[in-house]
Formats: sequence, C-alpha cells, structure tokens
Amino acid sequence: MSAVLATLLLMLLPLALAGGGAARWPALARLVHGGCFLVSLGFAALGVAVLVFGGGDPLLLPVGPPWAPLSLALDGLSAWFLLLLGLVGAATGLFAWTHEAEAPPRRLLCYPLFLFGMALCLGAADGFTLILGFEAMSLASWGLLVARAMETRGEGERLAARLYLGFALFGAACLIPAIGLMGGLAGDLSFAGLRAAPMQGGMAALVMALVLLGAGSKAGLVPLHGWLPIAHPVAPAGVSALMSGAMTKVALYVVARLVLDLGGPAQPPAWGAPLLVIGAASALFGALRATQEVDGKVLLACSTIEHVGLVAMGLGLSAVLRGADLGPLASVAAGAALLHALGHALFKTLLFLSAGEVEHGAGSRRLDALGGLIHAMPLVALCALFGAAAAAALPPLVGFAGEWLLLQALLSAWRVGALWVQVMVAAVTAVVALSTALGAMAMLRFWGLCFLGRARTPRTLGAQDAAPPARAALVALVVLATGAGLLPGSLLALGAPAVAQVSGHAGLVVAGPWSVGAATAASAYWPLGVLLLVAIVAAALVAGLRRLSLQPAARGPVWDGGFIAPPAHLPFGDPATQASAAGFAQPLRRMLGTRLLMAREAVHFAAPGDPAPARLEAGFRDPVLPAFLRPLLIARDRLAQAAEWLRDLSIRQFLGIAFGTLLLLLALLALAGPP
Repeated sequence: MSAVLATLLLMLLPLALAGGGAARWPALARLVHGGCFLVSLGFAALGVAVLVFGGGDPLLLPVGPPWAPLSLALDGLSAWFLLLLGLVGAATGLFAWTHEAEAPPRRLLCYPLFLFGMALCLGAADGFTLILGFEAMSLASWGLLVARAMETRGEGERLAARLYLGFALFGAACLIPAIGLMGGLAGDLSFAGLRAAPMQGGMAALVMALVLLGAGSKAGLVPLHGWLPIAHPVAPAGVSALMSGAMTKVALYVVARLVLDLGGPAQPPAWGAPLLVIGAASALFGALRATQEVDGKVLLACSTIEHVGLVAMGLGLSAVLRGADLGPLASVAAGAALLHALGHALFKTLLFLSAGEVEHGAGSRRLDALGGLIHAMPLVALCALFGAAAAAALPPLVGFAGEWLLLQALLSAWRVGALWVQVMVAAVTAVVALSTALGAMAMLRFWGLCFLGRARTPRTLGAQDAAPPARAALVALVVLATGAGLLPGSLLALGAPAVAQVSGHAGLVVAGPWSVGAATAASAYWPLGVLLLVAIVAAALVAGLRRLSLQPAARGPVWDGGFIAPPAHLPFGDPATQASAAGFAQPLRRMLGTRLLMAREAVHFAAPGDPAPARLEAGFRDPVLPAFLRPLLIARDRLAQAAEWLRDLSIRQFLGIAFGTLLLLLALLALAGPP
C-alpha cells in the first residue's frame, strides 16, 4: 500500500511541471486538472483498501535527512483522512477542469503540489516526513493565493496572502520544535518509536500546547482563525473548497496523530480538556459570525470554523473519556469526530463549488446582489439546498449523524467522576446546542437570500446553470453526502481502525449497517427510518392539500411587504422591499454580537428642517485577530526603532557590542559545560 501511495505522489510532480508549461501550451491546463482528478480518485480508492485490508509495513524512501530516510506508511487513521482528501480532490479537480481551463501557470504549478503536500503529510510514518508534507501543503496553498493576487492585482488579495504566510510560518515555528521534543535525546522520529516512548508530565503539556498552536492555526481553531475568513474568499472556488474541505482536516489529522495516537494511552482526563474547550469556542464563534456575514464565501468560511470546532470537540472529548477509562464512550466521541470530518468535507465542498457557480453565473458573491436564482440555476439551487441542509444538521443527511453522536457522548460523559469534568461537559453541551442552532440559521440565510425571492440585479436574471463537468461534480457530492448520511453505521464500521487508534478502544458499542448508537440500552439513530417518516409525512401533506384545495393553483402579484408598487423603471420589483442580509442578521447581532463580535449600531437623524431620511449604520468586527496582531505590530515598531538606533552608532560602539556579545556567549558555554 505504501508503494501505491508513493506512485500516486510521484504522478503529481509531472503534473506540476506541466502546469508550469501551460503558459506556452494552454491545453496543458485541462491535463493538469484531469490528472489531479484521477490521482485523487486513486487516493480515495487507496484509503478504502487500507481500511479494509490494512496498510502493511513502512516504505523507506531513498531520500531524507542525514540521520534517517523518509518513510511512508498508511494505517487506519491516515487512510480515513486520505479517503476524505481523495473525494474532495476529485470533486474540485472536475470542477476546475470546467472553470479554470485558462488559469495562470503559477496556479497550475501549485495546485498539484498542494495535493502532494497533503497526501505526503497523511502518508508520513515519521515526524520529519509529516512536517515536510505539512509545510509543503502550507507553501503550495500560499502560492495559490499569491497567484490569485498577481492575477487580480488587488490589495485585499495581497493582504490575504501576507496574512496567510504569517500564520503558516507561525505554525511551522510551533510544530517543528514539538516534533523535536517528542523525539527526545534518542532522536527517533518514527511513529513506532514515538508511540513506544510517549511524553510525560510538563514536557507532554508543552508538546501539546505547541501542537495545538501549530496545527490549530492551520485548522482555523479560535483564536488562530483570523486568516480563514480572509484567505478563503480570495482563492478560486475550487481552491477554496480544497482548503476548507481537505486542508483543515489534514491539520486536525496532525492533532489527532500527535496528541491522541502518539501521546500515549496513560494520559489523564485533563489531556483532552484544552482541545474540548478550544473546539467549543470555535464552534460558537464561527456559527455566530456566519450569521452576520454578507459575502457568501466568507459566510461559508466562518461556517468551516464552526464545524472544525465540532470535530476538535469530538477529539478532545475522546481523550477525556479515554483518560477516565471509559473506552466505549471514548470510541463514540472519536467516531463522531471522524464521521463529522468526512461529512463536513463533503457538504462544505458542495457548498463552495455551488457558491463558485453562483459567482460565475450571477457575477457576485454578495447576498444582497443575488436572489431568485432557483429559476435561472435550478440544479445548482437543488445541490446547494442539500449542502445547506447537511450543514444545518438536518436528518437524515450526513451533517446530522456526527453531531448526534457527539451529543450522545457529551450526555453520557457524566460518568466521569471528577466534578470539573462534569461542569465543563455541561457547559460544552449547551455550546453545541447553541452553535448548531446558529449554524442552521446561517445556512437558511445563505440559501434563502441566494436562491429565493426576486432577482435583485439584472445580471442575476441572465445566470445560467452549471456546465456538464461541474454539474457532475455537484451531483456526485450530493450522492456521496446523502449516502454517507443514510449509512453512518457502515461508514464507522469501515473506519473502525481509525476509531480504535484515536480512542484506544476497539469500536463503537452499537454500529450496525443501518443504525448507530452510543450504548445498547440507549436509543439508536436509524437514518432510513427517519427518511421513511419524512417521506410519509410529505406525501400525506401533499395529498391533504390537493384534497382540500377546491381550485387549481393560480399566480398572483408578488407581495412587497406593505411597500408601494415599484416604479416603471423597475419591472422586476424594488430590491429594497426584500429582506437584506444585514436586516436578516440584526436580531442576533443585537443579542449575541455586541460582546463577541464588537457589533455596533448607530442611528443618524437629519438636522432640523432637513428632509433627508435617517440613516442606520451597523456593523461588526472580529476582535481576536487585531488582539493577536497587536503585539507583532508593537514588536515591529520596536525593531524599527532599534534599527534606527544602531544606524547612528560609531565603529567603536559596534565593536564594543560584538566583543560584549562574544564574552556573554563564552560565559554561557562555561556555565553549561561539565563541572
């Protein structure tokens, strides 16, 4: 299996070279995306094969650092995320084959390298290879943003690329020493060696903090989420889907691998508490901000923060329950995390690709410039409806099963005897319920403003539905998301090796092919039963309406909410009479956004005698990113002042500083040497 992975990785390198030559031969663009589509299908098939048959021995590569060669190996945990990567990569490759046939060579060069970095990180069998793949993924995705900035020449795109690079360097500065500390004095960075000698005590806490900072910044966990709502909308739709659907999950894989798998089975319940709390904060903050955004892609990016937080909560809860010797419940929490990671990859990729089709057809991403697209783009509207319903955790779609299992694990966590765990779990359960409700409202707002109502601009009326290849990608994602939602038990049975690695337990207590549950005595979730019940209720409702309705349906004038009839120059109605994105979000902004999002509202009245109407100014801002960047800006100013001070020194003063530094280093070496 490792040899197959190495072959697929090598196939991506010629595709990157072909992308670099697309400036001279434009036909190579379709070759690059078609090749990435086929390689991604290979990743998905390889992931399923490893989950069924096992991964085999590690493969030593003829390259690597001086102390050891690079090594590749696949086990249950890496195979689950490789399956996820393959499905997302195949869908985005097919979508890009339609819309990015004339993409600039820089983007075509970085796209296969992006897939290469993620797959190398997932297939790593030692710490050095994992870091190499993780940083290759970061640099390739940064290159995609730089290519977009050079294409559009926009200041916002340049700012997003610089901010993304800063977070990528921060992640590297945290993960590299974490891997080094895990290797210890022996320097054995292989996963087998790290698993045999896990960290203990304060060193383990330091390693966990570094991993959460390094990988959490790439996953978009609060408070290191600031780059995600800025960078995701800048990238093209296919790249945004790949970043949100796959890259954030690769970062969560790094957390699961280093903290849960290699962290050792003897860690206390407090080992998972930071991840549980950070995940809860991310879920609440991301869902709340998604209800306030007016840009469709920014809204979806903030929704990614919410769902990444839910996955992190499942991983953290699994560590807490495993530390309390509650193996079956730990497997439930781990299964919830892995199932929701796969579900989020599917429906968020579907939503980002649908948003890309909307932007391509209607010419805008702003919710207030859309509306009525269900008539012009019926297939895209239907696919986006499936994605939004799954993101809103409506049964029996794929978004419900993972969140339901997570809630079951939280409700059963009272068995942990420690009072602080019970209080924390009770608070986190309330946060999950609130974030789920806010996320459902965000999806309702997104889909309703985009596809329902009347067209708000003339461009919206001329929108066209998706082209056949992009249509195939959207429909395939709908089928996969629906199938995964109807068969969560079968998926968890397939991912039993991954669940066992994360939780330290063999598998779920109840996980049949048609149902899934937390315990034999508890109620199980039957997706097909829910689907049958929904179908019966819908059929009864339709039959009842037809029986009670004595006359056929008739079309009447559009209700304008009490406003006067539109003037003659607005034949399709006045857009101002429809609910706006800001107006839809106003109640929540007033209730919850004042403190969490620094929301503000101000009414400006006209001066006495002035017939101008009053103006309402409202808005919000993310308080976390400025607080995170403020120390860096202060340090930059201090360094600038120090540079000016050094510039004015004489040669004698420079020599004195150099001589004093040398004496200080010699003194430190003398103190650190043997007695």
